[in-house]
Amino acid sequence: MAGTLLDREEYVEQEYFFRVYRERLLEGVPSQEILQTIHEEILATTRLPMAIDFMRTEILHSGRICSAMERLGHYFTPFQTFVMTRCEDDESRFEQLTALQILELEARYRANDPRPAGLFVYQLECVARNRLGYTDGLRAIAEDPLYPEDWRRWILRMRSDLGTLELGDLIYRVSDHADARHRSLRPAAGKADDATSSALFGEQEGRIARANIGRDPLYLFAALQRHLGYPSVPRLKAAESEQKLPGFLEMRLQKIEQKLKVMEMETRGGIDLSRFYRKSDQPPDFSQHDLPGN
Repeated sequence: MAGTLLDREEYVEQEYFFRVYRERLLEGVPSQEILQTIHEEILATTRLPMAIDFMRTEILHSGRICSAMERLGHYFTPFQTFVMTRCEDDESRFEQLTALQILELEARYRANDPRPAGLFVYQLECVARNRLGYTDGLRAIAEDPLYPEDWRRWILRMRSDLGTLELGDLIYRVSDHADARHRSLRPAAGKADDATSSALFGEQEGRIARANIGRDPLYLFAALQRHLGYPSVPRLKAAESEQKLPGFLEMRLQKIEQKLKVMEMETRGGIDLSRFYRKSDQPPDFSQHDLPGN
């Protein structure tokens, strides 16, 4: 079912919902309990409380909320559903906490006069940084109700062009900066080009994209964020395996390891204590001056 643009208060409440959901997961609260209580905190004039109730029912049956978001296609966008589907995939290494933070920041951007160019760059960087898959990711992005028809056609065409052309080149080609350079090289066709311009990005986006051709696309994303205030994408945190265990757990594991070593030695024929004896070719000298009391 095709999505529709929502009122600003819906996106404000969505931002709050995704943020609180993530914070309470960090506190160890189960998802069922979060969904059972948080709908009372959401503004009652929005449709989000009804969506949360449906998500709670779905998670009790299937253990996932992505299926509920997919069935609520008139409320949640295909990209939101795509992100949650990827994090709830059993074989995916994409964490749910990262997915919720992505959706939180996206809802914040939507609530503050969003532009198609800014939203597209944010969504594409989310897909690139977290390796969510360009084919399905671009399809979900193209179905967002914020994009006009010319944007949808260009995004779907990117699925095949992105493998042969660089991202900077693709953005530069559909920018006002490329049109201006084209008119300067062909002055006679300048007036006709002004009437048929199909630029999707502005002058500054085009300049930055052209300057980043041949570089890592992540540098392009960072430059757009610095110069044009595009929304930043959450970064991956350090691996949990690098965190140390609490001291009491580490000591207990060391004791268990020592006991297992002793048991292993006993099963192999007993503990050889001779290796702890003092090795010397000369017998000990118990002379009189060595005896106590002399």
